[in-house]
Amino acid sequence: MTPSNDHEEKLFRGDENLSNHTDKGSNTIKDPDDWTTGDEKMTGAQESYLKTLSTEAGETFDENLTKAEASKRIEELQQKTGRGLEND
Repeated sequence: MTPSNDHEEKLFRGDENLSNHTDKGSNTIKDPDDWTTGDEKMTGAQESYLKTLSTEAGETFDENLTKAEASKRIEELQQKTGRGLEND
């Protein structure tokens, strides 16, 4: 399963401060290092998406990441694969 829209993408990444506000200048997405639940185990959605991205990128999947670490890894792998970027 892959994200089909921006809101779903935020859910896959585990972003906490979700908003329907789509202003590019808004701060509706917090830095993972600032998440109050960032040290918890990654979500099921993050795990699923990371497995997909890891496979596509030819990278190892780490099942022990926290929510914050998973979010950062997703961003890294999106850059590598091009999946989930705004311009697709």
